[in-house]
Parts: sequence; C-alpha cells; structure tokens
Amino acid sequence: MIARQGVIMNIEWNAGDYHKNFSFVYKYGEELLNLFTLQKGARVADVGCGSAVLTKELRGAGYDVCGIDSSTQMIELAKNNAPDIPFICADATQFRLEEPVDGIFSNAVFHWIDDHEALAENLARNLRAGGELVCEFGGKGCAEAVHSALEDVFKAHGLKYKRTFNFKSIGEFAPVLERHSLVPVYCTLFPRPTRQQGEDGLKNWIFTFLKEPFSAVPEGEREQIIAEAERDLRPMLYKDGEWYIDYVRIRVKAIKVQ
Repeated sequence: MIARQGVIMNIEWNAGDYHKNFSFVYKYGEELLNLFTLQKGARVADVGCGSAVLTKELRGAGYDVCGIDSSTQMIELAKNNAPDIPFICADATQFRLEEPVDGIFSNAVFHWIDDHEALAENLARNLRAGGELVCEFGGKGCAEAVHSALEDVFKAHGLKYKRTFNFKSIGEFAPVLERHSLVPVYCTLFPRPTRQQGEDGLKNWIFTFLKEPFSAVPEGEREQIIAEAERDLRPMLYKDGEWYIDYVRIRVKAIKVQ
C-alpha cells in the first residue's frame, strides 16, 4: 500500500517493477548527495528510501545510514538489496528514531505528503541541532501538461479528475520549514523533462503514479481515457519515438537551528 504520508492511499506498489522501470528516480537523486557537508561516520536517515539504491550510496559515502519507508513492499525489497543496513517501515510524519541524527535525506517523496507542516515538524524532531536536511521532490508545475490533459479528458467523459500530489513552490515550502526551525540555505525550482521507457512510456507512468484518480474508473473507460490523453499530449511530450514527462523539481538544503 502506498502511504502518502498524512493520508493512506489504497494503492499497491509493484516494488520490483518500480525499481526496474523508473530507475531515473534514483539516477537523478544521486546529485543530491553532494549537498551534504557532513563528516564520514555521520548518522543519516533516508526518508522514503524505496528499494535502497540511494541508501546504499549514502553508506558508500561513509555515513552511518538507516532507511525509512511506509511501503512494506519497498522495505522488503530494500532489505534484500542491502541486508546490512537497518530499515524502518514507518510514515514520514510519524517515524521516531532512538536519537536525533546528523542528516536527513529524501528524494522524490515529499510531493506524496498532504500535510507538510506535520512532515516538517517530524523531520525537525528527528534531526539534531546543526543537522542537515537535503531533499528533492516534485515542485509547482510538475507534470502539469499531463494533469491538465487528463482533467480535460475526464471532463469530456463526465468525470472529475482528482489531483493527488502536493506540488509546492519555494515560496510555499520554505516558510513551512522555517516554522519548525529548519532554515533553508539552498533552494531551487527547475524543469527536468524526464524520458520514459518505450512507446507505452506515458501509459506506464500514468498506471504507476496516477492510480488514485483512476480508482473509480471502469477498466475499459480507463484505457480509452489514457488513449485520448496520449493523443492530446503527443505533440508536446512525444519526441523521437519516446515520451517525456514535464517534470519540475524543487531541491532544498536546510539546517536545524535549535
């Protein structure tokens, strides 16, 4: 079951397929590691660790790392991929560590979380004074072409399209952190068109990441809606035989001040 922290969504991850078909999630996250200025041996929690690809990178950088994820399937896969790393199955707004850590890392997670106030409060609770938060997630305008096209097609079918992600701007997210003693020292919002695999790349992306809006749509109509969205989006997002999702990311480093 996917946990959108603060809200539980009745959606099952296929952890193996996610790990195989959406490796770009981890690839782009590798750049984030360079934002840490922690010493080797520092204790770091990877919040939303998924299959532990980046958790292992953090350990390789010399950190004493643990992984946290709300998906039991992802935690099982993470333990298989990194049996010598400790993992915790817990919600990002509710996990509790034995003692505050030196760093918290998170990639491609926070846009799943409805309550960013509860998130920031819990991150601060588990981070020592002077500790570093490094994160990246979907920002304002992420996949807007896809969501807008689906809204139009849903409407044509007499249905309402429900947007399920919490995409914030820097101006919206930074004050949330500051209210919980997390002071941003680096923030950027940037476009990153992201290639999908194969002719069915858009369809596969929708099936993986947009399950909730389609949860009450009959299977046959679901296929029709996606086909119509593909038709409308092809001039914008299909190039040289491949689909690209119009991602926008927000990347932040913050310091815990008290």
